[in-house]
Amino acid sequence: NKYEADHEKDVSGYLEEKDRFKQIKYTVFHVYLTLLQQYTGLIQQWGVLTGIRPVKLLHQKLRSGLSKEEAHRQLRDDYLVTEEKIELMQEIVDRQLTVVPDLYDLAHEVSIYIGIPFCPTKCAYCTFPAYAIGGRQGSVDAFLAGLHYEMREVGRFLKERGINITTIYYGGGTPTSITAEEMDRLYAEMYQSFPNVERVREITVEAGRPDTITPEKLNVLKKWNIDRISINPQSYIQETLKAIGRHHTVDETIEKFHLAREMGMNNINMDLIIGLPGEGTKEFSYTLAQTEKLMPESLTVHTLSFKRASEMTKNKAKYKVADRDEISEMMKAAQEWTKRHGYVPYYLYRQKNILGNLENVGYALPGKESIYNIMIMEEQQSIIGLGCGASSKFVDPKTRKITRFANPKEPKVYNENFVHYTNEKLKMLETLFG
Repeated sequence: NKYEADHEKDVSGYLEEKDRFKQIKYTVFHVYLTLLQQYTGLIQQWGVLTGIRPVKLLHQKLRSGLSKEEAHRQLRDDYLVTEEKIELMQEIVDRQLTVVPDLYDLAHEVSIYIGIPFCPTKCAYCTFPAYAIGGRQGSVDAFLAGLHYEMREVGRFLKERGINITTIYYGGGTPTSITAEEMDRLYAEMYQSFPNVERVREITVEAGRPDTITPEKLNVLKKWNIDRISINPQSYIQETLKAIGRHHTVDETIEKFHLAREMGMNNINMDLIIGLPGEGTKEFSYTLAQTEKLMPESLTVHTLSFKRASEMTKNKAKYKVADRDEISEMMKAAQEWTKRHGYVPYYLYRQKNILGNLENVGYALPGKESIYNIMIMEEQQSIIGLGCGASSKFVDPKTRKITRFANPKEPKVYNENFVHYTNEKLKMLETLFG
């Protein structure tokens, strides 16, 4: 058989060499992908886009003055994105601008990410900074001392410059793996050190592991006016949880969800993962049916990604996963389920080695979207990362250039060097806001 493809792109209008190269690269990709699609008969729904943030590309095109029709034409013709994915991107852009009308005007504020690197156990698919907390109290104490220091110093800078905070997000790891007393001191530090916390639009605590949630910890969250949390089942199949190293039961997830509800938590997110080992359409449909009994305010549907450093990737033969077609069926089931129950998609990102070459999508009931998730994905403001493994992204308000800076992932390294890393961040903040 003979396969042919060609694609032309005028790059003379691009002033920067890197921009010209980028367009040439995409033109070559376009030809290669067209030939591959002819040969295999398979359609890559995201076309030649390989980045994490496809929605950001649509934001950029619309902000540059293009009409929706022209922006969509470019995505379709230049990047080979399918109509289905273009419609999803546009729906998300529209929703984000409804939730955060001043999205493009928040570069004068910052958001804060606080990384707590401890978990009860490490999940097989995980590459986040996550260290089993058992027997590490000395390390935990030293880490928290360093984190409090970072919060004080960064907070002092923000207060002196009159910089407000849009959102605060506690992630990790599992932030609820530390004790209720440690959480209480941490949130007290937040209110004492950061400017105008009572005006922050959203504070989220990723209470992802149900086995870390207690009435005492929920009381602490309520005391400090934190009511957006995540309780993440990932799956409602007990055998799956065991296989991926999550040492909690399905019943525990349900029990802790009801406990949080009874204690007044009215904005709960749940994460589900499509394509976990041993799971197909039947198992995922069961997980959706169980989710329906709880009806969290938001639902983040991840497609399993084989991350390079994860246990799952290192022992791939041990973890059998569904094929491309079945993964697509599960994604379709999630889309239909969320639509039927009134959830709307509001953020999206992709990862390397993601099953079916698909995506992760955050859905929410209208009014319950996470502003932080929108800010981290669309990169419209600086996000300051504090704690172990936390990455900072400094967005220049004038040029929109992004500079990244990461804290060490290993608690021991962080504990020994937090002053240095704090000072480096302060220098970068001074460059932007000084």
